[in-house]
Amino acid sequence: MNYTLLGKIWRRMPGSARWRLIRMSQPMFTVSAAAVVLNPSDEVLLLHHILRPGCGWGLPGGFIDHGEQPDAAVRRELLEETGIEITKVRFLRMHTYHRHIEMIYAARSDGQPRVLSPEINDLGWFSSDTLPEGLPLGHRKIIESVWKDEV
Repeated sequence: MNYTLLGKIWRRMPGSARWRLIRMSQPMFTVSAAAVVLNPSDEVLLLHHILRPGCGWGLPGGFIDHGEQPDAAVRRELLEETGIEITKVRFLRMHTYHRHIEMIYAARSDGQPRVLSPEINDLGWFSSDTLPEGLPLGHRKIIESVWKDEV
């Protein structure tokens, strides 16, 4: 499957069309888990996801599988997409957007991530002064709150 083409189509779709497609497979609500992952230098791991509207950069994570616990889902997603394992996983907050629930965690890793998923274009460790342009404001605020608590 050509994920690059799929990503281009997805980004050009109106938001309402994207939500309709998601609702076809998840009619009630969707649940995802994401993490603010810091390395030993207190840099945050961000992924450039082909299906993420806007700039594409954001926190690593993904949808929770049926019967899966949120913390297990975020561990699985990071391992599948970047090959790294996370430690010191702690729950931060939950937020909702329409019929979507997102569980946010903070974690640590000393692994060397690499792009392992066709859904990911790029990834990197970022300091507070190198965060990518267009990073969603919600993600930026969550990252800053973790830096404030942990650094």
